[in-house]
Amino acid sequence: MNVEMVMQELEALGKERTKKIYLSNGASEPVFGVATGAMKPIAKIIKRNQPLAEQLYATGNYDAMYFAGVIADPNAMTEADFDRWIDSAYFYMLSDFVVAVTLAEADIAQQVADKWIASGEELRMSAGWSCYCWLLGNRPDAEFSESKLAKMLEQVANTIHDSPERTKYAMNNFVYTVAVSYVPLHKKAVETAEAIGPVEVQRGKAKSKLLLASDNIRKAVDKGQLGFKRKYVRC
Repeated sequence: MNVEMVMQELEALGKERTKKIYLSNGASEPVFGVATGAMKPIAKIIKRNQPLAEQLYATGNYDAMYFAGVIADPNAMTEADFDRWIDSAYFYMLSDFVVAVTLAEADIAQQVADKWIASGEELRMSAGWSCYCWLLGNRPDAEFSESKLAKMLEQVANTIHDSPERTKYAMNNFVYTVAVSYVPLHKKAVETAEAIGPVEVQRGKAKSKLLLASDNIRKAVDKGQLGFKRKYVRC
C-alpha cells in the first residue's frame, strides 16, 4: 500500500463523532476521526514500514500521524528523526501517545527522553516523561538505573507544581508508574506522591483538574497490580 491508498482507507474509516472528540482534545484539521481500533486491520497488512510511516506523518493529518506511529520501525529512527517528529507533534495526543510511544520501543529511548525532559519545552518535556512511563511499564527493572530514577522522582517533587500543564500530567503519571511498575523504588515513589499532594492543572476553558498520584497508587496496589508490566508498548 502506498500513502495515497492508506489515506483513502483512513478517510473511509472516519467518524464525525470521533472527529469531534479529537478536535475537543486539541487536534486541528485535517482530521478524519478514525478510532484507533479500526486501524488494526490495515496495520496487519502493512506491518512495519518506516518509509511509509514518514510519508504519513508528514501529511499533518492527525489520523495519518497516529497510524504512522503504529507502523513505524523505532530502531530505524535516529535521534534527529525523533526530534523531527516531536517538532510536528502540536498537541499532547501526538507527543505523548504517538511520539513517546514510538520512542519507547527504540534502543535510544532513554537518551532522547532525557534530552527532551531537560528542554524546558512543554510538549517535549511531556513526551520525555511519558516515554519513561511507557518504558517502565514494559521493560524489566534491570534495564534502569535505580539512582537515576530516584533523582527523577526528586526532580518531579521539586518542580511539578511550577511546570507547564501537560508536563504536570506526564510527571504525575511518572510518579504513579514508578510506584506501580518499578518495584525497587515503590516506597520512595509513594513518599514522593504524598509529598507532592494534589496537582492542579488548567484545561483551557474547562474547569481546572486535580491530579492525585497517591490515590491512584493505592488503588493499583489494592488491585494487586504492583510490579505490572505490559507485553507490548504499541497496540
